[in-house]
Parts: sequence; structure tokens; C-alpha cells
Amino acid sequence: MADAGPALNPGDVVLVGRAASVQFTGRSGFAFRIIAVDDRPTYDGWVWLDGYQLDRRGQAVARRRIFVRKAGLRRAGTPGSSLRIDRRP
Repeated sequence: MADAGPALNPGDVVLVGRAASVQFTGRSGFAFRIIAVDDRPTYDGWVWLDGYQLDRRGQAVARRRIFVRKAGLRRAGTPGSSLRIDRRP
């Protein structure tokens, strides 16, 4: 089983959108600071992540547990910088 997508570690900030899961389409894309990566087996290329949804300033606004395709995640800038989400239709 090959893991597609970036290596994920606590402290990483990733951009979550429709490429990561159909539940994050349209304006529901967001920046996410990872606090834990669940190492239990799931579908190939998918992973459970615990962390915080971030606002545009990099401040935590909600704690979440999400199930996403690793290949659909993108690295974000450093926390505290302006975070932009791709809003293409």
C-alpha cells in the first residue's frame, strides 16, 4: 500500500478543500493545524487528522477531527501569515 500525499506531522498546517474530500467543497475549504495523525489503517491514501480549523490570521477557531485524502491536502504558509484558500469553482 503506497501512501500518496505529503508526510503529515503534528504542527503542520495544511489547506483542506474539495480535493481532500467532497465534504469540503465550495466555501468550506479551510486551513487546518494538525495536532495528531491517527495511524490506524483506513482506505489507501486516506487518513484521520485531529487539529484546529484556522481563520485567515492563523488563529484557531474550532477543534475538528477530519477524514481526508492525503493527496488532496496542500501545505499552507506559516501560521500567523495570511492564509488563502483556493476558491475556484
